[in-house]
Amino acid sequence: PRTKDPTRPQDEVAAVAAALDSMASSLQSKLLSEQRFTADVAHELRTPLTGLHAAAELLPPGRPTELVRDRVAALRTLTEDLLEISRLDSGRERLESDAEPLAALAERVVRGSGTDTEVVVVRDAVVETDRRRLERVLGNLVANAHKHGRGPVSVTVDGPVVTVRDHGVGYPEYLVAHGPQRFRTEGGAKGHGLGLTIALGQAEVLGARLTFANAVDGGAVATLTLR
Repeated sequence: PRTKDPTRPQDEVAAVAAALDSMASSLQSKLLSEQRFTADVAHELRTPLTGLHAAAELLPPGRPTELVRDRVAALRTLTEDLLEISRLDSGRERLESDAEPLAALAERVVRGSGTDTEVVVVRDAVVETDRRRLERVLGNLVANAHKHGRGPVSVTVDGPVVTVRDHGVGYPEYLVAHGPQRFRTEGGAKGHGLGLTIALGQAEVLGARLTFANAVDGGAVATLTLR
């Protein structure tokens, strides 16, 4: 009798390959299901939140009314962020590109943020990009710097590279190592961890590279490199 079956290794490889294919298919199905769930929940929340917002506007002036309006506004922002993430997850976002001078765009984002942020132009550049998406990326980075970091906050344009820096405690270690993760914050920070997730997703749609690091002398540094 044979002590070694020459076909057995091939059978084992085939079995492992089949198992991996099955696992990948299962994970893909689960991911699609989660994406649909996120989009469906966000869509369903939109209508009642619109009604709640209208009702809150009719309440008499006072501190309780301010609190209600603040919470409703936060829920509406969260809902819109979830819808944006679901669109990014779908992978069907399309660019509307045009030539954009980076310095002017950065200054426009900072003005729109209403924050005390310095714009430093080392070298201006004109890039082919989707203006709305790029403004979203930079706006989220500036907002995050002011919300979770400390001043001074600066936006530096050096050719096709835009850097947003604050002088706070820096990014959490997990974020520097693995990138932002939705609904994860540390140190008691307020928020849902969606701002940087959206910034990273929109950067990927732009074909840009967004990295996160901590400066040696303190502070968080987000670097966006455009093509």
